[in-house]
Amino acid sequence: MSSNSSNWTARENKLFEDALAVYDQDTPDRWHNVARAVGTKTAEEVKCHYQKLVDDIYNIELGLVPLPKYKSSYHGNGRRV
Repeated sequence: MSSNSSNWTARENKLFEDALAVYDQDTPDRWHNVARAVGTKTAEEVKCHYQKLVDDIYNIELGLVPLPKYKSSYHGNGRRV
């Protein structure tokens, strides 16, 4: 019942995020519980997905990932959004 570990849908990501909020690092069988909550990934796939996110955050904090350049928008009241 496993799909390709590198392809995550928006729904799977939302279920993953919700499960991480429920099953913290001290939860026994955390990755099995998260995988069960996602429903389409194995424990190993959710663990790898989590590690990739941790690595991404680490690289962003180190400044290794350039931030996107957004156009600024203004409301009629002159406030930037």
